[in-house]
Formats: sequence, structure tokens, C-alpha cells
Amino acid sequence: MRKITETWVKSPPLRGASILLAAECVEKLYPDLFKDLSRGREAFTCCPETENPTMLMGKLASIITCSRPREIVVVSIEGSPHCLLLHMAINEALFVAKERQVQVKHYVVLDGQLTEVSEEAARVARYLHLVQKAIEKCPELLEELKKHSLEHKWAVGQ
Repeated sequence: MRKITETWVKSPPLRGASILLAAECVEKLYPDLFKDLSRGREAFTCCPETENPTMLMGKLASIITCSRPREIVVVSIEGSPHCLLLHMAINEALFVAKERQVQVKHYVVLDGQLTEVSEEAARVARYLHLVQKAIEKCPELLEELKKHSLEHKWAVGQ
């Protein structure tokens, strides 16, 4: 699979394209889902755990500026701290490029199921004081977290 960080930002297939940016884990763990999401899109992978997230943001900003894709679809593994960086990187790249015309869709995969999340969800995740406010207003979020997070279960002694 092509890695986004190893792609020329002015590559002809990127011009006006629909781009899929998937966490490498998505391709490996859910190949059928990856194949479905890739249909009709220029598909790329990235792993912010092994690649520099700042470089990723810069690469995406350059692609947006130079190739003007019409759509970017980002998909990652839910609950992965480094996968969250993919969503943050595309939001930051749009800001750096000062581009509002590119349609961006954010998805996460949890237990094999694809769920769309808003750009705002990735933005809020960067601000822990806002996450704290959400927990205080909706403490049932912690019950939902217990269903998915082994780290949370360990932390609360379960």
C-alpha cells in the first residue's frame, strides 16, 4: 500500500481526487473494509506511531495546497492514541492550508464496525478541559468507556 508520507504532493492522481487516508492497522485488521473504502479513491496508509505526526500534517497541508483534492476520508482504529493523530493532522492541515473547500469525512473502526465522527470530535479531543466538562455533564460516558477500554478497566480496578 502507498504511504501518504512517501507520496509526491503534486502527483497527478491526487489532483481533484477523492483520497482515503487510513491507519495501517485498518488495512491489516479489516482488509475488506479497507477495500470497500478504497473504491473510487486514491488510497494511502499512515501510522503516526512510527511516522512523525508533524511531518504528516505538513504533507497533508502540501497535498491540499498543491493538488486540491475534492475529498479526504480519514479512518482509524477507535481507542488508539496514535490513530487519533490522523484526525488531528487533517484538521490542522486544513487550517494551515487555509482551505475550506475540501470535504473531509472522519471515521473510526470499533469492533469491526465503521462509525462516522465529526471534525469537531477530533478538535474537542485535543482539549482535555472540554472532555472533562463532557464527562461531568454525561457521566454515563464512563460506563460506555468501560465496554471498550482495557486501560480504563485496569485503572478503576476491574
